[in-house]
Amino acid sequence: MQPYPDVLLFIDGEWRKALSGKTIDVIDPATEEKIGTVAHAGIADLDLALDAAQKGFATWRRVSTLERAKILRRAADLLRERIETIAPLMTREEGKPLTEARLEVLSSADTFDWFSEEARRSYGRIVPARVDAVFNIVVKEPVGPVAAFTPWNFPMMQIARKLGAALAVGCSIIVKAPEETPASPAELIRALVDAGVPAGAVNLVYGVPAEISGYLIPHPVIRKISFTGSTAVGKQLAALAGQHMKRVTMELGGHAPCIVCDDADLDVAVKTMIASKFRNAGQTCISATRFLVQEKVYEPFLDKYTAATQALKVGNGLDEGVQIGPLANPRRVTALESLIADAKAYGAKLVTGGERIGNKGYFFQPTVLAHVPIAARIMNEEPFGPVALVNRFSDLDEAITEANRLEYGLAAYAFARSTRNATALAQRVETGMLSVNHLGFAQPELPFGGVKDSGYGSEGGSEAIEAYLNTKLVTQAGG
Repeated sequence: MQPYPDVLLFIDGEWRKALSGKTIDVIDPATEEKIGTVAHAGIADLDLALDAAQKGFATWRRVSTLERAKILRRAADLLRERIETIAPLMTREEGKPLTEARLEVLSSADTFDWFSEEARRSYGRIVPARVDAVFNIVVKEPVGPVAAFTPWNFPMMQIARKLGAALAVGCSIIVKAPEETPASPAELIRALVDAGVPAGAVNLVYGVPAEISGYLIPHPVIRKISFTGSTAVGKQLAALAGQHMKRVTMELGGHAPCIVCDDADLDVAVKTMIASKFRNAGQTCISATRFLVQEKVYEPFLDKYTAATQALKVGNGLDEGVQIGPLANPRRVTALESLIADAKAYGAKLVTGGERIGNKGYFFQPTVLAHVPIAARIMNEEPFGPVALVNRFSDLDEAITEANRLEYGLAAYAFARSTRNATALAQRVETGMLSVNHLGFAQPELPFGGVKDSGYGSEGGSEAIEAYLNTKLVTQAGG
């Protein structure tokens, strides 16, 4: 196995230690052992990154869209070539199975490819004038240097979306990547640098999240904020950005309902939602959590889903055949234990799982809870772990009411053969994304984002580009 690196900051085209010399330990969640360190940026490092981003923006915005597209495509190709180097680093620092880590590297490459093409389609337009000899021209311009903040659960993919959109249109960017999982984001940046992104256009820092966000967001150099993380933190950062009139994209938490109607194909529903629920050990913002199953098929669904859950293989993500790795940190273990205990106290039935596995590594049993009262915390707080809640409903109105009850609105799922049911769900479920009878989210060409407390803006599709562009009207009369 290749050694895990001591990860550095990347500022103004150079890999460098923090000016203070401080580092943060990186822990393998499967072994609880230190595997490396990451440089800890302080205010002085952030000032260097801000200066670099300002200069980098002046350079990068003048690069033609065709050349920017070529660089993004070249970076995508490098990621694919380096997949067997990058994926094991991600598994060691984050815990996800190696197959999922490889998929994330490939998805990041696909994202760069998508935005490379969108870069050439950031069109303006000509608006017909009301009088002779006047041209009304709508021009799209890059908004300026961007500050991006990303979580540890998808350490490359979350960054690739922000990098791809920002770089495609000519913005420079400072990425505050997760200190828990620093090596794979560094490899993402390395691919861009090796592909030809100039000094200052891309910068990478790690450190104390609150300190970095509190300094970068109000700073006059930064003109756009993109954040992926919890709703609570997102609201704080959005409020701070609002004080300084900074444009913001927020992709926040979820508590996704999955509605299974009595006309659903249960085998398809179970197979599909096992994959959705337990991907990345359930540490996914779009993970299905509240399974709402119609009475007629409730018991058969619960039996099939429980059996499939019990068949999952838990272990070190580097081991062959492992489907669920460890949780990312001990905080997740403690949180899940507390939520499950609370649900049981309210009368929920523990069908399978519910406990930590062993005492070495942050492994947790894939868990199914049934008949979970609405009053239980886990029905109201995002569990962010391998726990599925399975409740029954009688008619579709009841299911939709429960689906819409929470202030979350990121993702939702449904299984129904009838067009009538599928249409009703599409029209009435309050969510940024709804997938019916399959898993259809997170492809680069599709919008990705939520409503209500799950945020605003999109990090996918053509909509993602718009957040990084200013619209300028030029109306000109002839001489």
